[in-house]
Amino acid sequence: MTRKGVIWIAIYLLAAMAPLAVLLAGQMPPSKGFWWDFSIALGFAGMGMMGIQFALTSRFKIATRAFGIDIVYLFHRYLAIIALAVVLAHFAIFWFFHPDALGDLDPRTARTELTLGRAALLLFGLAVVTSEFRKLLRLEYGLWRYAHVAFATLGFAAAIGHIVGVGYYIEAPGKRALWLSVTLFWALAVVWVRILKPWSQLRHPYRVIEVRPERDNTWTLALEPSGHDGLSRFMPGQFAWLTLRCSPFLLREHPFSIVSAPERLPRIEFGIKELGDFTATIGGVKPGEIAYLDGPYGVFSVDRNQDARGFVGIVGGIGITPLLSMLRSLAERSDHRPVWLFYGSNSWDTVVYREEIEKLKKCLNLTVVYILEKPPDGWDGETGHLDAQMLERHLPKRGRDELRYFLCGPVPMTNAAEKGLHALGVPASRIQTEIFELV
Repeated sequence: MTRKGVIWIAIYLLAAMAPLAVLLAGQMPPSKGFWWDFSIALGFAGMGMMGIQFALTSRFKIATRAFGIDIVYLFHRYLAIIALAVVLAHFAIFWFFHPDALGDLDPRTARTELTLGRAALLLFGLAVVTSEFRKLLRLEYGLWRYAHVAFATLGFAAAIGHIVGVGYYIEAPGKRALWLSVTLFWALAVVWVRILKPWSQLRHPYRVIEVRPERDNTWTLALEPSGHDGLSRFMPGQFAWLTLRCSPFLLREHPFSIVSAPERLPRIEFGIKELGDFTATIGGVKPGEIAYLDGPYGVFSVDRNQDARGFVGIVGGIGITPLLSMLRSLAERSDHRPVWLFYGSNSWDTVVYREEIEKLKKCLNLTVVYILEKPPDGWDGETGHLDAQMLERHLPKRGRDELRYFLCGPVPMTNAAEKGLHALGVPASRIQTEIFELV
């Protein structure tokens, strides 16, 4: 792990423990026993973890640069489950050991601050459950985004009301000031991601200049800035959040890999496959329509590996998009370091961007290995699924630990690729896997 990564982990831990610092600062109220004190500590700790969730999804580039925003979002997802378990434990301990402290459970007659606490617990639970089981519940992405923001924000407000209403542990003026500071930080994170960032996007629109059909129900969407200079730079392999046909304030953005090379700016292209409610409409987008971008993000790039002797891409389906951006950029730079591309697809007709990849072979030191599940008659290439033996056949015998490996595709394929590379003795530090779905 890099030094920056260690620093940001330390900052996260300090921020998450800030409510506990408020609890422990100054004179403590008299103890009411171990389980009482432990439950209170869990409540404050859970509040800190829930609060930091807003910062994790605020997309502060200075913070995400150390890990990649896909890893930050994955951390956000699992931290939410842990934080929910912590606040559930806070409630459960009172339920078992101090039931009288919970008061009347009927919200019509219960104390307001206790009802707020239970409401916060319910809302946090709904936020986690609807996120983890969105597809099982058949929640449309846009509807889920609205619900998720509502559950999280209202749950957080109810939790603040609960703590302030109880007041027992933040009565001292110094503690109230500390608690106000912590709460203000969380509120500013919400204002940044829900108001200031969309407002900035609204002032820097893009215009669709081309919508081009590709193989396998995939489209290339090309944009150019409208009334501004656009992105000054990005690293090949990065992605951005794209908003089409609505305001950036409406939470209808979607993450897509940039498929063009940074050398072609200000034009920027995305490769988008018809996979869901939003992407199914991409083919109907017309040149001239307005779009908004939030990006670039990600650390999945050859530009972060300048010391590599060569590169290996292992992709499946639409996972080719970040690798194509890298290949295009290497060609623009006349970079002749060796590149091996293992490209898995269902059939020859579903190999997206294959014509351009063949053209790139003429100007790059590029070896392409297509892997087809359903090969056509007369196919003499690789078939089935990628494994260690397949990698062994095509990768050089020496210098494998000096190459950089980029994996992007369905989880079964990337898992098989990681297992195969480890079997060949490739260090884990040389392998980078892009998370295929952020949400």
